[in-house]
Amino acid sequence: MTVGAFIQIGRQLLPLLLVALMLQFGADGVRADDAVMLSITIKNHRFEPAELHADPGKAIAISVKNLNTIVSEFESSDLHFEKIVPVGSEATVYVRPLQPGRYNFFDDFHRDTQGFLVVP
Repeated sequence: MTVGAFIQIGRQLLPLLLVALMLQFGADGVRADDAVMLSITIKNHRFEPAELHADPGKAIAISVKNLNTIVSEFESSDLHFEKIVPVGSEATVYVRPLQPGRYNFFDDFHRDTQGFLVVP
């Protein structure tokens, strides 16, 4: 692996590390024990279910399990998170309390894999 490849990997992982540190120290006010837990699976390059629902004003924890045969990156520009989920693994992302709306999420490695978090 070249030095350039290591630098690129480092640039991709740095935001994840910063988000993890912010969550650990409560920088965004989301704590795992206060969050509403939602679950989603990535299988055959589709989210199951394709739409999640959460109440407004409550912190959210989304558990995502990757049942694809390749790595996925669970990401949302709307919700400000990204998480690499290796094959057969499960990861959790934490989302701040939200106002009503429809928030897109996707697999950044496979952009056709799309879903939504709906807050009524």
